[in-house]
Amino acid sequence: MEANKKIIFIKNWILNYVDSMPKKADCLVIGVSGGIDSSVSSTLSAMTGLKTIVLSMPIKQKSAQHDLSLAHQEWLKNKFKNVKGYTLELDSLFKNFENTLSNFSSEHGMANSRARLRMTTLYQVAAANNGIVVGTGNKVEDFGVGFYTKYGDGGVDISPIADCNKTEIWELGKELGILKEIIDAPPTDGLWDDGRTDEGQLGLSYKQLEEAMENKNSINREKYNSIRKANLHKMEPIPVCKIPK
Repeated sequence: MEANKKIIFIKNWILNYVDSMPKKADCLVIGVSGGIDSSVSSTLSAMTGLKTIVLSMPIKQKSAQHDLSLAHQEWLKNKFKNVKGYTLELDSLFKNFENTLSNFSSEHGMANSRARLRMTTLYQVAAANNGIVVGTGNKVEDFGVGFYTKYGDGGVDISPIADCNKTEIWELGKELGILKEIIDAPPTDGLWDDGRTDEGQLGLSYKQLEEAMENKNSINREKYNSIRKANLHKMEPIPVCKIPK
């Protein structure tokens, strides 16, 4: 499907989902990081005409990442009258969290906790506005290599771009007119103090990952399967103890 048709399809899908809710949501709530995934998801949300609340939630953020988040937030507010943007500084809250858990230090755990704190914030804002939380996950991360933080029972209410690969999302971003500096920025989860990129953590480019996901004979298939195996627990249902009757 061509990019412009995908955009219309996803926008209508979001609208149809909200319309089908037993108690219709009053708004869509989404976090914007300055990355391509959240930029595309938030723009598609805004295109529905529904009230859309976008949140920038810096936690020990690199200035370049935060600047892109704010730039996209302003771009959205100027383009769509139904968009409300807020910057919620979570640094002090996270610092208290770190101090409280100083006896349970884990760099990886604290990186994931940044994501979980942001998700908690999104749900609080959604609850206060009778809204639903819109996800920003993509296909290769959500269903391929599990490159995300697990939130127990999901973490978002709807996931409009989860059937799109990263390369497709870049195409959608160009079609939507997303800021060029966001399209050109190296993808990063923004959870590490050293500013490491997604592809640096994964060891393969998104194009290589997507090709390996689809092609069993790919030269990168073994590496892909290794990453997938390490994260498979995130993609499977939560283990439940089944008690015999």
